[in-house]
Amino acid sequence: MPISEEQDYAFQTVAANLRGFQQNARNGSSYALINSEIRIPLFDYLIQSPIRSQFIKNFQVVGFGDIGTAWVGVNPYDENNPLNTNEFGSEPVEVEVKYFRNPIVGGYGVGVRTLLLGYFIRLDVSWGVDSGETKPPQWYFSLGLDF
Repeated sequence: MPISEEQDYAFQTVAANLRGFQQNARNGSSYALINSEIRIPLFDYLIQSPIRSQFIKNFQVVGFGDIGTAWVGVNPYDENNPLNTNEFGSEPVEVEVKYFRNPIVGGYGVGVRTLLLGYFIRLDVSWGVDSGETKPPQWYFSLGLDF
């Protein structure tokens, strides 16, 4: 999505990704984002004796859901939100098309987490949902405890 040239972004911050989408699926001067996960320490539940392997002891299966939006102006449903406007053509003919898209997008998926060589690693696959349409899967490999 193109970045609005009409806004001042002097106090920019990078919001965490909304899994299922490339960075900047929505942009603006305001945003709201919720990332939620449920982590199940699989082998810790299944094996009742002490586990010596950190890889197996810390292995987790994860289900998650994300939802969020970004907007310019008072609220994300404002008709002047750049999300709702596309411009086509070039001089001498330029056309501005306004159409409403749902500013709120979501993503859901599954993943695994574990400790490998002292580093907590994560592998997730996520599907984004934009205006009721499910997008192709996005894969994420990353280091650290939190998304």
